[in-house]
Amino acid sequence: MKKKIACVLFAAALTATALSGCGGKDADKGYEIGICQLVEHPALDEATRGFQDALTEKLGKDKVTFHLQNAQNDQNVAGTICNGFVSDGVDLILANATTPLQSAAAATTSIPILGTSITDYATALEISDWTGSTGRNISGTSDLAPIDRQEDMLLELFPDVKMVGLLYCTAEPNSDYQIKLFSKALDEDNVSYRYYGIADTNEVQSVVTTAAGECDVLYIPTDNTLANVTETIYNIVVPAKVPVIAGEEGICGGCGVATLSIDYYELGRTTGEMAYEILVEGKDISNMDVRFAPNVTQKYNPEICEKLGVTIPEGYEAIVSEE
Repeated sequence: MKKKIACVLFAAALTATALSGCGGKDADKGYEIGICQLVEHPALDEATRGFQDALTEKLGKDKVTFHLQNAQNDQNVAGTICNGFVSDGVDLILANATTPLQSAAAATTSIPILGTSITDYATALEISDWTGSTGRNISGTSDLAPIDRQEDMLLELFPDVKMVGLLYCTAEPNSDYQIKLFSKALDEDNVSYRYYGIADTNEVQSVVTTAAGECDVLYIPTDNTLANVTETIYNIVVPAKVPVIAGEEGICGGCGVATLSIDYYELGRTTGEMAYEILVEGKDISNMDVRFAPNVTQKYNPEICEKLGVTIPEGYEAIVSEE
């Protein structure tokens, strides 16, 4: 009987120790945070910076260590990074973009995972009965701006458009999701459109050239692959006099005329606040609803608008070049 009681007490102690990994850890020892970012570009960089700033402010810079790694837009690299975080026993993983989120989800079912710059969690995690939370060790923030309002923007700026080209990377589930929503909005307004999907950056030159030759306006959603090749897109669409409506500011700043964009830094800060709630306040991540950017802003690219002769109405904020 004494052995049985001892075993029960030992098991209870182990359970308490395991549960203390989320919310019950000795804060004096600090927290180890693994960050897997898909690729370097302004939007994702800002989300990571906002996350780090918010969590550092709340915990104190001597109480948190960030291990930031870049997956270089490679799913295999993202998997290796996330598996490394699990082996190292980090307290929480930040997955910046869809591929890192999927890789982190495959790597662990116990370490809390927060996503950011994720368009749709149901699509990314293949959840069919979406209720707002995942029901597992994953939550985070979404960078989805209202697609119907982006389509309204396109029609406001180009009311006589005859054909819209929908340009996106077919390998990114988040892009496919946005394109479907945008095409639905175009259907409701009886506007014609064509799909122009690329599998990888090697196809950008040929596909964008074709799209610019067949369409009056192009739409590019929040797309990590295309965000890395805006210079290539710019060199095609600007000489062709074909404007681009973009899903986020980084793409618009590179090759677009206008966007309805979120603030990725603030999105990252929101994610950092969620991390604090999980690590320090002990909130159950499985029940935490995915959160969205608090505000969206209409922005335009003055340089490209001038080159294409596009007149922007009042209410738009100019994108300021960092150069």
